[in-house]
Amino acid sequence: MNRWLAFAPLAVLAALALLFGVYGLNHDPKVEPRALVGKPLPEVSLPSLDDGRPVRLADAARGPVLVNVFASWCAPCEIEAPVLVDLKRQGVRIVGIAYKDAPPNTEAFLARLGDPYDARLVDRDGRAGIELGVTGVPETYLVGADGMILDKHSGPLTAEIAQAMLAKAPR
Repeated sequence: MNRWLAFAPLAVLAALALLFGVYGLNHDPKVEPRALVGKPLPEVSLPSLDDGRPVRLADAARGPVLVNVFASWCAPCEIEAPVLVDLKRQGVRIVGIAYKDAPPNTEAFLARLGDPYDARLVDRDGRAGIELGVTGVPETYLVGADGMILDKHSGPLTAEIAQAMLAKAPR
């Protein structure tokens, strides 16, 4: 009986490896959590990057507007920066949320790549990101005039993706 007990941890480890292996083979890694699409923007307040005063996200993101979650330490965020700057030139309203980033780093990032944001908010500890369902940066949400989240995109925004998202917002 003692021999069987010695093999019990090995058997449990093998069972867990099998379970995770089967899950990994049948799990689509490109699945994008979209739990908030079709729901109102979460009631969160974030400090403004400009003066630190709290701003309700729902007030800053009166739609139609893109809400872009980014960070200075995020390489894909640098890739999408020219797209966002171009969208601003076209008159698209964009609210930026600096995710888990130090304000001086965010300011340097925007000074270097251009500032496309109508409002710049700071989510230093990532709590608002949790409310939004952020899985990584960059992520962009389309918010309608009624405060409902109409669409979500994970990853760097391209001009084509942005236009497809904006087409979902009633004007």
